[in-house]
Amino acid sequence: MKIKQIIFWQWVEWQFFEMPGNILRAWRNFLNFGLYYFSIPILLKSLFSPWKRYHWVRPRGFDIGKYLETIISNLFSRTLGAILRFFLIIIGLLVEIFLIFAGFFVFLGWLFLPLLLIFGLWFGIKVMF
Repeated sequence: MKIKQIIFWQWVEWQFFEMPGNILRAWRNFLNFGLYYFSIPILLKSLFSPWKRYHWVRPRGFDIGKYLETIISNLFSRTLGAILRFFLIIIGLLVEIFLIFAGFFVFLGWLFLPLLLIFGLWFGIKVMF
């Protein structure tokens, strides 16, 4: 009888104390992975940088057409970079939100798993008889 009690308390400790800590650590790792996979901090810092570092240098001498061409090309490159980075940031944040909800449901599911097991056994026996 003593061994069964020890095994039961070991299971309770594992189910409700050890594994929830492991789940929370794994959840944090998934959130960090999503944050750095999409490089959200770097994309925010470089939001208005030129796309793929494409930039045009102003020519020497005075040519208003070349100056306007350089300014418009650089503006276009920065606008394209901002648009693409903005969409990548939005996708990354959506993935982070999904990971938050998924981790929350996994954590709650783990805590309520023994109750679901007992309810499932009770319901199955009730249906059989």
